[in-house]
Amino acid sequence: MVEQVFKLSGEDGNNVTKVIFDENVHYLHMVFNKDEGLPEHFSNSNVYMTVIRGKLSIGLNEQESHEYQAGTLLKIPFNTKMNVKNLHSDTLELIVVKAPAPTK
Repeated sequence: MVEQVFKLSGEDGNNVTKVIFDENVHYLHMVFNKDEGLPEHFSNSNVYMTVIRGKLSIGLNEQESHEYQAGTLLKIPFNTKMNVKNLHSDTLELIVVKAPAPTK
């Protein structure tokens, strides 16, 4: 078998899964209920964030928080301050790809 197969979690609730975490790419699957999210942090690579379901509330650097619906892909540059939250009652599901993979 040439390909590798990875499964995404089907669970709701605060769940961050490192699906692929190698020297080429970091591919993460994230699920957040209302008022859950990530701690504020700076991006350690270029970040490509796809909203799969729900509505993402995200503040980048010093700008006001913006909201993005399912079907939206964000490209966030390296070293950007990020504040990722679900402020809505619907479950938020994201796919996050970091490329190139962070080295530290």
